Amino acid sequence: MTEVAVVQQEEPAQPLRARHALLKRLADVVSLPASRINAFERAVTGDLLVEMLRLAAPEDRRRVAQRLAPLSELPNSLARMLLRDEPEIAGLLIEQCASLTDSDLVGCARDTTPEHRFLMAGRRGLSEIVTETLMSFGEDAVIECVLRNTTARLSQLGVEGVVSLSRHSAQLREHLLRRPELRPSGAYVMFWWCDAAERRVILQRFAVSREVMQEVSEDVFAMAAKEGWADPVSRKALQFIERRQRNRAAIAKSPFDSLEAAVSSAAANGLSRETAAEISYLAGVKPLTGAKILGDPGGEPLAILCKATGMGRLDLENLWRSMRRPERTEAGALHPAWERVLTTYEMLAVDRAQTVLRYWNWSLSSALTPALMQAIRSGESEGLDEYSAPERAAMMALAENFGR
Repeated sequence: MTEVAVVQQEEPAQPLRARHALLKRLADVVSLPASRINAFERAVTGDLLVEMLRLAAPEDRRRVAQRLAPLSELPNSLARMLLRDEPEIAGLLIEQCASLTDSDLVGCARDTTPEHRFLMAGRRGLSEIVTETLMSFGEDAVIECVLRNTTARLSQLGVEGVVSLSRHSAQLREHLLRRPELRPSGAYVMFWWCDAAERRVILQRFAVSREVMQEVSEDVFAMAAKEGWADPVSRKALQFIERRQRNRAAIAKSPFDSLEAAVSSAAANGLSRETAAEISYLAGVKPLTGAKILGDPGGEPLAILCKATGMGRLDLENLWRSMRRPERTEAGALHPAWERVLTTYEMLAVDRAQTVLRYWNWSLSSALTPALMQAIRSGESEGLDEYSAPERAAMMALAENFGR
């Protein structure tokens, strides 16, 4: 009985040794150079190896993956199977296999787990389509890893998705602001939910001049004036480019003699809804944009409004006082918020401040079509592609306000 028992225990070990040997040999065949094996032979061998690996132990699959990871050519069926294996097995290919295509990586991202996507996010040389897929799942750890990956390339659609997510994730904002793919359209939207340090970075990096546009379109203003400003498309573009910020036509209809007078009145009597609307009109922005600026808890947009419209520091103080915000601490020092607003005012040139203000006005009001307003109220985000860049900016910046 003992001998029989020993035989029965040893019998399963024999075919397992054969299986291990065959797996190794087939992996070796797949690894042969093109001078020794053609593409069809490699594919057939890969198919057979896949069938064996389906029933193999994880350690066998890991050894095969490790053997195949350095290959410059890998049968598609084999790559597809191993990429969908456990993360520690799939990771060998994800991190080391240079022959994986964008299709392989996108399929892996869609069919596997956050662990797989996190491993993939750190892979060198990720293309736009792969990073866009990885970030589409909204997983902060994966997105952060992609943003930190300096060899990865981001699509504008992917960047816009992260801009929207950054509203609730300071970690994403920090890394997104370092990405070369971030454009002013996204940065100006992010401004509204960024902290003081991040806002400073945005203004330093993205508050660009319109000098070149003004030079090339100088004669176009005269053309448009001769046409009576009849073309709404060119009129809107020229309003963005022109050097003047204030709305001179609004003064004739306003109860105030000037923008400064409106601000002074607000400082003395408090900032009413009507006065806020007048300040907006006189400053050349829509009331919705003005409300967004005046209601911002950080205060930096006030500095941008004043610098863009040519108002002085005293006017900025009046605007600050009109909202009953503190200028001094109990110890008599400048209040940190007020000091930050003053610094913002001093650091910006008029032309750059106008660029920021006009982009806000363009994206937060001119782009608000009825369909966009409905999308904001209902919290839609799936249909972003249907809208233009300023419409998408408006949707992201205002969605939270309308959702309250």
